[in-house]
Amino acid sequence: MSSFLHQRPLHNILTDQYPLSPRSPQNSQKPSILFNRTSLVLLLSLLIVLGILFPWIQIPQGGLFSSSISSSRSGNPNFSESKWRAYTLSEAAANVAKNNTLIVCAVSEAYLPFLNNWLISIVRQKHHDQVLVIAEDYPTLFKVNQKWPGHAVLIPPALESQVAHKFGSQGFFNFTSRRPRHLLQILELGYNVMYNDVDMVWLADPFPHLQGEHDVYFTDDMAAVKPLNHSHDLPPPGKKGRTYICSCMIFLRPTGGAKLVMKKWIEELQAQPWSNAKKANDQPAFNWALNKTAGQVDLYLLPQAAFPTGGLYFKNPTWVQETKGMHVIIHNNYITGFEKKIKRFRDYGLWLVDDHSLESPLGRL
Repeated sequence: MSSFLHQRPLHNILTDQYPLSPRSPQNSQKPSILFNRTSLVLLLSLLIVLGILFPWIQIPQGGLFSSSISSSRSGNPNFSESKWRAYTLSEAAANVAKNNTLIVCAVSEAYLPFLNNWLISIVRQKHHDQVLVIAEDYPTLFKVNQKWPGHAVLIPPALESQVAHKFGSQGFFNFTSRRPRHLLQILELGYNVMYNDVDMVWLADPFPHLQGEHDVYFTDDMAAVKPLNHSHDLPPPGKKGRTYICSCMIFLRPTGGAKLVMKKWIEELQAQPWSNAKKANDQPAFNWALNKTAGQVDLYLLPQAAFPTGGLYFKNPTWVQETKGMHVIIHNNYITGFEKKIKRFRDYGLWLVDDHSLESPLGRL
């Protein structure tokens, strides 16, 4: 990012070097220095040099006045990179929360288009004011806060800004394994928190489905069709000895039970780190945490018709037609790859940024 270069007006520079003669009867007939041949040659030479060199001037990133140019680019005179570097989770939560509730996502720079798509769908449900973006790198922190001041925070340490991590990679594990720590910190501050991955789209308001006062709400990641009146208890374990709950859509109340699940999730991630032999991700650890705390925590399985997994919504058109009008949040999982996810969203009319980017508080990115 280039720094702002403070320059004195050309007239002042010239008059310092070649002061104009004071107007007095004795010299009033003398021609001004600006109009003699030497001055004109110097002026023309300076303009030519500036014209050639100015487009190529580069000031190192993070220079003394970098925040000034950030302000001018964003159109926000109060924007300051140093301000957002020092912005704490406590400050951000207090600024953004509505009804003591936050809607949270965690995003790296590569996924900004998905963030924008997700935000448009939330704007349509009038819940965007309580969205807090946890930026996993500084470019994301600065870009979101330039467009939408105060709605992004970085919880150190920052990750490197990189391309989208492939599912199953160590980079993907490093990114997603930070999630329970972020959520636990928000619970410790006393807020309700809904977590979403940004490869989701809201078709309706999810909050009416958060019935009761349970500790943890979640969705089943199985594609098998459940009856409409299915149980809201934690499903029984599968073949691997654990359940198959999705870690991408979670609602938590700031209770001892919810905090216990987050702490257990952190422990399970530490016990099952990523390796070349075992390409771990965060979801099995979340399921083990739920299974091992089930007797101590009030858990609630959200209705499948409202919160279907991608393996059901995108692959079972008969079920989609039978449950039409019931869908609330669609998750674009059961597919890997940045471009493949975008294509599938487009195929189903759910890639909103193509025609509706101005509905997002971030506008066009």
